[in-house]
Amino acid sequence: MIAETRAALIALAALPAMTPRRLHIVLRHHEPTEALERLRRGFSFAPVVEPKGLEEMFTALRTQAKAVDPESVLGECAAQRVEVVTKLDPNYPAVLADDPFQPAVLFVRGSLDVLAARRVAIVGTRNATAAGRATAFELGEALGSNGVAIVSGLARGIDGAAHRGVRAAEGLAVGVVGNGPDLPYPKQNADIWEWVADCGLLVSEWPPGTPPQDFHFPLRNRIIAALGELLVVVESRERGGSLITARAALERGVTVMAVPGSIRNDAAGGTNKLLVDGATPVTCVDDVLVGLGLDHSRDLGRSMLQRPVDRAVDDVSAAVLELCVHAPHTIDMIAQTLGVPVPDAAVALSRLERVGLVVDTGGWFESAQSKLSGSEARPA
Repeated sequence: MIAETRAALIALAALPAMTPRRLHIVLRHHEPTEALERLRRGFSFAPVVEPKGLEEMFTALRTQAKAVDPESVLGECAAQRVEVVTKLDPNYPAVLADDPFQPAVLFVRGSLDVLAARRVAIVGTRNATAAGRATAFELGEALGSNGVAIVSGLARGIDGAAHRGVRAAEGLAVGVVGNGPDLPYPKQNADIWEWVADCGLLVSEWPPGTPPQDFHFPLRNRIIAALGELLVVVESRERGGSLITARAALERGVTVMAVPGSIRNDAAGGTNKLLVDGATPVTCVDDVLVGLGLDHSRDLGRSMLQRPVDRAVDDVSAAVLELCVHAPHTIDMIAQTLGVPVPDAAVALSRLERVGLVVDTGGWFESAQSKLSGSEARPA
C-alpha cells in the first residue's frame, strides 16, 4: 500500500500541468492513489479542489495522468543523478514535515545530510549593487567557514554571490530552485549549481526537464524560508521577491534579519522597510552568529579593511567614494555635487577603481565595498 501511494505521489508531482499549490489542495482532500485514479478515469473533483476557471488545467491533468508512469519518472531521475524524496519516505527533511505548505515530493541532488548543519538563508534582489554582492559574498564566506550551511535560491545577484562566498570557504550550501534540478538557471550560475549539487544539496519541487516559469519562484521561496533557521535579506527593492520570502519566514516563526542600506539606494528600499517593521539589523557577521546562538569570538576568516582609504586615495577621492557609497553617480553628477572639475572627478574615480573601491556599471560608479562594518569584501 505504501509503495502504491508513493508511486501515485510521484506520478502526480510529475504531471507538467500540476502546480505545488494545486497538488497541496488535492492531497488535503484525497489520498494520492484516489486522486491519480480520478484523473485517469476523467472523474471530476469537488469545487474546493477543482474550482471554476481551472477547466483547462484539469483537462490537461487528465490527459497527462493517463500517460504518466512513475517508474519512467524514477528512471529519468536516476539518469540525471536526481533522487526522489516523498513525504512518505524516512529521509524526508524533518524541518519540512510540519510545514503548513509541505512539499509533497522533492527532487534532489546532493546530500540531505547538509540539513543537519546550522542553516542561514541569504536572499536578495537579482539586480544587486556591487556592494550588495560583496556583502552577500562576505556573509556566505564567513558563515561557511564557521560551519553554517547557506540556503539560497541560486538566482543571479545576491543569491549567487552568497553561494560563491560559501564555495570560497569550502562550506556547506543548499540551493532551492524553481525548475528541474538538471537545468541550471540562470546560465551564468551554472558553475554554482553544479558545485552545490556535487558538494551540498540542490532541492526542487519540479522533476528533471521542467523549464523555469515566473510563478515557480514565489512558490519555491517558502521552502527557502522553511529551511533557514534565520533569514538574512541583503538587498531588496520595496516590491522585491525577497519580501515574499521574508513574509514566508515570519509565518513560520523564522527570525528575519536585514542589512541596512542608504535611503538613496533603490536596492535597499525593501531591506530598510523590513528594519522599520522590526527585522534585526545585520551590520557584521557576528550579528548573524549571535542570532544563531553561536560563539562569535573566533576569527571569521576575513581580514579587516586592508587598504584604508586615507592610504589609497586623496581628499577628493575620499569625497567621491563617500558619494558612491550612498548611491551610484555619474562623473558629471560627482563633479557638480563636489564642485570640482570633471577631469579631477575622473582621476579620482580612476584611482578608486584601481584599488577596487568602486566599479563602473555602464557609466554609473558605485561602491564595491561590503556593507558590513569594518570589511572590504572581494568581488562576488
